[in-house]
Parts: sequence; structure tokens; C-alpha cells
Amino acid sequence: MCPLKPVTHVIFDMDGLLLDTETLYTAATESVIEPFGKIFTWELKVAQMGQTAENCARIIINTLQISLSVEDYIKQVTQIHHKIMPSAQLMPGAEKLVRHLHKHNIPIAIASGGAQDSFELKTTNHKEFVSLFSHVVLASTDPEVENGKPAPDVFLICAKRFPDSPNPDQCLVFEDAPNGVEAGVKAGMQVVMVPDPRLAQEKTKGSSQVLKSLEDFKPELFGLPTYDD
Repeated sequence: MCPLKPVTHVIFDMDGLLLDTETLYTAATESVIEPFGKIFTWELKVAQMGQTAENCARIIINTLQISLSVEDYIKQVTQIHHKIMPSAQLMPGAEKLVRHLHKHNIPIAIASGGAQDSFELKTTNHKEFVSLFSHVVLASTDPEVENGKPAPDVFLICAKRFPDSPNPDQCLVFEDAPNGVEAGVKAGMQVVMVPDPRLAQEKTKGSSQVLKSLEDFKPELFGLPTYDD
């Protein structure tokens, strides 16, 4: 790993990083594929992480060879999301870190592979928390984002939308998924990865730092204000 360098802006992924939505996504996917007698493996889940909704659907349909169109799959899984996603909880350490950076006037934003309607569902009970961010870029529905992760588009556009449009190397990305890490690195940014503990170690390559939890992050290592307590 390269030496850590000071940054001025911070960009967060959302699913599995700020919000514990991955268990909910798994439950929804399993409900849709169960009638086909298929199993949602960990490897298949890793392949989906950080992807747009359409790409997630294609990966499932093509890999498992189920007789659904992309549109039908998304329709079915979305119906389940509407029921369960509002129950999503914040990940350990997320609130403390975000509020700390906001308090110290560090510009922060969210760059997610998701869509606007899905984002609204997941943040139903976290509106005040989300209001702390400068802006949110959602790859699935933002017209300016041409390619989802692992392409760098969502992070580059997110950086550009800060009022002072920082250079990529001034931004630190937080991610949980290999596709997201690859996107951040391609964007020319440092990436702190907080992976699922089941993720193989080789899948964490490219990240500047790997943590078990956001609770373990030390802001001062990247030139950010240290925690007050």
C-alpha cells in the first residue's frame, strides 16, 4: 500500500458502508430466485456489489439462467425492497465519523451505484443524517453518470460537484466493495475499504487502507481533524 496522503474532501459509498442494506438486498434477491430453485452465493453477491440496478439484474439472470427479463427482475425485487428497505440501520461508526467531519467543515458527499427511488426508501428514517452531506450522486439515475462502478464516473462527478471542485487526489473515498475500490482508484483517489469479513483478502487490493469497521478510522492519518474524544 502507498503512503497515506492528506485530503480535503471525503466521498462515501452508501450500501454496506454507511447503511447496513446488504443483508436486506440478499433477502430480496433470494425471494425472487427461490421459485427457480436457484441459490444466491457469496461469489455472486460480490460480483453485484457497487453495480447499478440494471447490471445487478443482468448478473443474476445470466449467471443463474433464470427466465426473467431485466425489467421483470427489477420489478419483483423492487416490490420487496419497498417493504424492507426503510428498516435499514446505520453501520457501526458511520454516524460518529460523518458528524465529526461535518462539525469540522470537511466537505462530504455520497456516491452510490443506486437509484433515486431506492435511495429515498433506504434513507426513510435517516433524513437528518443524509442532510449533513453536501450532495448525493446516484449512478443508476444520474444523467451525467454514463458508466457505473468499477468505472470512475460516479466519483469524478461527485468531486466536481463540490463547490470548489477539488482535484481527485484531494478526495478520500470510503468503500466496502471491490468494484467501488477499483472505481475510486481509477478516479485517482485514495480509498479506505471496510469490506465484509467474508471477502477474500486479494479482493481488497488497490485500497489505501483496509479497516474492520468505520469505528477504526483515524482521521489524522489523512490530514483530517482528529476526534475530539
